[in-house]
Amino acid sequence: MKVKKEIIDPSTEEKIKNAARKVFTQKGYAGTKTRDIAEEAGINLALLNYYFRSKEKLFDIIMLESFQEFMRSMISVFNDEKTSLEKKIESMVSNYIDLLIKQPDIPLFILSELRNNPNEIVKKMSLDNNLMKSFFMKQIQQAIKEEKISDISPVHFFMNMMSLTVFPFVASPMLKNLGDLQQKDFDKLMQERKKLIPKWIKATMKVK
Repeated sequence: MKVKKEIIDPSTEEKIKNAARKVFTQKGYAGTKTRDIAEEAGINLALLNYYFRSKEKLFDIIMLESFQEFMRSMISVFNDEKTSLEKKIESMVSNYIDLLIKQPDIPLFILSELRNNPNEIVKKMSLDNNLMKSFFMKQIQQAIKEEKISDISPVHFFMNMMSLTVFPFVASPMLKNLGDLQQKDFDKLMQERKKLIPKWIKATMKVK
């Protein structure tokens, strides 16, 4: 009887997802067991399985929601007509690094989704409307027209920003090993990249 009351409780699903975010962040996907999430949420394992059939499904939902939340926060940056092109680049890089420090599994999740179902993940992330048709892209086109920056494809810009920002997180196990870095050392390097990446991106966009 107690289980039935919990099942119809509209807050139970959110409670499970909040617990999953915390445990996935602490232990990573591989180190997390569904029992760990159930204990963190204060529910039994059967109830967790009722809402989410597997750890993989729950992880996918958490990662996608986290990235969609990030994209929603970035829309205001993309379409702020009072913010310069340079400031937008700085904000995007800084916000993205902050997200990945909190959710380091997102890059691998996105890469996996892109490999398995590229059209669906791009659609869910609304990249076409939120980035490619944003005021930010109009600023790039205007800067090119005024010869303030080189004639760079928006796709090149996006690739540059993503690779410079995301690769260190994807390769973090190797980088930590090569540099004998602890997590706090790696996080410090990522904080430094908040200032370095915009400089590198701007350098590639200068008119030669």
